[in-house]
Amino acid sequence: MMESILIVCEGNICRSPMAEAMLRQSMPGRRVTSAGLNALVGMPAAPYALDVMRLRGFDVSPHRARQVDRALCTDADLILVMDRRQRTSLENRFPFVRGRVFRLGEYTDFDVHDPYRQPRFVFERCARLIELGVSEGSKRLRIV
Repeated sequence: MMESILIVCEGNICRSPMAEAMLRQSMPGRRVTSAGLNALVGMPAAPYALDVMRLRGFDVSPHRARQVDRALCTDADLILVMDRRQRTSLENRFPFVRGRVFRLGEYTDFDVHDPYRQPRFVFERCARLIELGVSEGSKRLRIV
């Protein structure tokens, strides 16, 4: 059974904190955490990420960015990334994760593009894609 899920994006201040909060709510009882390939370590979630999540009923203000590392990858039963490039990068950095890394949009075949330093509407679009990926993914994970 998938007990531990790691969500990875680039800086761990936009997409992965949003996905972490949504997936945690969608999959109670599972350990859900996030990290970045090139994390802005210690930084809070981006202001627009905070705003769009607050409108959806989530408080991601306690979030602080952290770097993905071997221990996080070892502990994760499943690792979700935002795009194909991140999957390749993570598998090259930590070859032992192959077979456990999937895009959040794997089942409906989409990438969640980075909204970093973009206008608010880009964060909104990003949040909608994350909602879709979490919805589709959690349906399949409930079966596992």
